[in-house]
Amino acid sequence: MKRKEFMLGAIAGLTFAAAATAGGVIDWPSANAGPVAGFTGRLSPDAGGSGLAFAPPQGAPLSFADIFAQVAPAVVQIEVRTRVQSRQRFVQIPGLGAVPVPGGPQGEDGEEAEAPTAMGAGSGFFIAANGFIVTNNHVVADATEIRVKLADGREMEARLVGRDESTDLAVIKVEGTDFPFVSFEETAVPRVGDWVIAVGNPFGLGGTATAGIVSAQGRDVDSAYVGYLQIDAAINQGNSGGPTFDIYGRVIGVNSAIYSQTGGSVGIGFAIPASVAKPITDRLMRGESIERGYVGVGITNLSREQIEALGLPVGFTGAFVGEVTPGGPAESGGVQVGDIVTRLNGTAVRDRTDLTRRIGQVRPGETIRLEVLRDGRRETLTIRVRVRPSETELNNRPDQDPDNPSAQEGAGASVGGLTVAPMSDALRRRYSIPAPINGLVVTTAETIGELNFRPGFVITRSGSGPIRTPADLQAAIDAARRANRAGVFLIVWTPQGNTPIVLPLPKPE
Repeated sequence: MKRKEFMLGAIAGLTFAAAATAGGVIDWPSANAGPVAGFTGRLSPDAGGSGLAFAPPQGAPLSFADIFAQVAPAVVQIEVRTRVQSRQRFVQIPGLGAVPVPGGPQGEDGEEAEAPTAMGAGSGFFIAANGFIVTNNHVVADATEIRVKLADGREMEARLVGRDESTDLAVIKVEGTDFPFVSFEETAVPRVGDWVIAVGNPFGLGGTATAGIVSAQGRDVDSAYVGYLQIDAAINQGNSGGPTFDIYGRVIGVNSAIYSQTGGSVGIGFAIPASVAKPITDRLMRGESIERGYVGVGITNLSREQIEALGLPVGFTGAFVGEVTPGGPAESGGVQVGDIVTRLNGTAVRDRTDLTRRIGQVRPGETIRLEVLRDGRRETLTIRVRVRPSETELNNRPDQDPDNPSAQEGAGASVGGLTVAPMSDALRRRYSIPAPINGLVVTTAETIGELNFRPGFVITRSGSGPIRTPADLQAAIDAARRANRAGVFLIVWTPQGNTPIVLPLPKPE
């Protein structure tokens, strides 16, 4: 999945891919200039005759020219300057190897050099007459300078009003009044097959329109809080933050991401629907911060094979807990790795997305009741919800390399096709296993079916309880065989976190 990340330019001696821009050198009017030439106030395109909410007017789709002419003045190009993190300097010292030099890069005069910068480009659109502009968070995040080019060619300086990482939305503002603006469609929901028009700044070529249809709804892409509209109107680098219009010129989405193996459009684009974008941007325009509920668990969905291995009924729904944040609300409330959350405040949990979004709607400080399935028994836990940290804070965890060359294979017992050994201080040091992790350590590389086990993986639980010894694992295998199951449900810790798997049952000896 590749975002329309803005294009990097060559600044301060660093080489980046050049951001394409159209035109030559222009003397821009003052940033306090008036409205876009020839337009003022709210743009209200003619919706044509009566009919279905998204039925095309007479003559469509022979041309989108009239709609584009009416809404294009509200669409802007956004150019940003961001700081690029400098690489740490090292010097070679005999006997010590490469040693980092404090203070960072320095200029010829010995002064610390100014941090290099990069240029980026994206899109946005006026959502109010007084200069508020909607765009993507990833377009303006960490920007030190934001400039906006209007449809009539003028350039203005903008300031960041607010942003929300979780939905990838942001609001910026330019000074002035009576700007032409467009509105989110709040009532009608576009159907799969309805026409759409995407307008933006692809590759720096501002004022570009592409057309297509709604291809799907409610796509889970990279945010638990957004069910994206999938569209096949061409979306490319620089389109990020631009509007997706319906056939009547109403904003039904904010262009945000594409799926592509090449970086160019392959006809699979994603837009944040108006139903998500409008309430978030309204709050940002009022100067509010976006707070969501947080309990501190890493959850996933169970596959049909895993549900069967646990002996659960067909059609079972819930969210599997693979991680519990140390010191978080969930840990304080008694949630454990291996729990399956089946209900929140008495209402069934469909899947991980359903649980995440519903917890996110809870106000920090309130308490919730989670009903969990643990080792075949149902328990009810009470948890006080906290404020969800930013996505940057949640993702700021160093990744560990599963191919650690210092990991050495060791001896152990053979159970279920695996060579395993009880946890020990020596194994913990050898494989860099964190202190809270306990279980049965895999000591040799094995491939069983489609599962690849590496030395240092830790089997922590089965579907019926903790795994600490080879005998525990053998008992879980025997229990699954007596229940006529094809495999045994296990939770395996890897350097990337806990993963639920189904280990195929070995043939009886």
